[in-house]
Amino acid sequence: MLRVWGPPGLLLVTGGYVAATLRPVWLGVIWLVLLVALASVLSPLAFPGSVSAAEARQRGAADGRPVVYWRPGCTYCLRLRLRLGRAARRAYWVNIWSDPAGAATVRAITGGNETVPTVVMADGAAIVNPNPGWFRRRLGR
Repeated sequence: MLRVWGPPGLLLVTGGYVAATLRPVWLGVIWLVLLVALASVLSPLAFPGSVSAAEARQRGAADGRPVVYWRPGCTYCLRLRLRLGRAARRAYWVNIWSDPAGAATVRAITGGNETVPTVVMADGAAIVNPNPGWFRRRLGR
């Protein structure tokens, strides 16, 4: 859990310190706002609720939705999530840092690496770091 909340927490603590010590005060407040915004984007809160890999596979097989394997702090995962917008809720998201089975699935797909985002479509096809536009079009169907 520390890996998930560590970097955003460090940004919040740093923002608080900078805001308390930096003069003029308005400059400290600006830094605080920027660091809080960055912490919220890097936190797991920026992603739809994660499910376990087993649950995602089971649900995905039933309703045809893809499974996205991701991890907090991954800039490519963040790019995918932000570019998908509301369409991101049409996929199941598995945090590989909190689900060992999800991490094992990604390693099996990528040849031993934990390269994310890794998307597994309902038909079983796996795509590593897909183009957000392509994936959004697939989710729209």
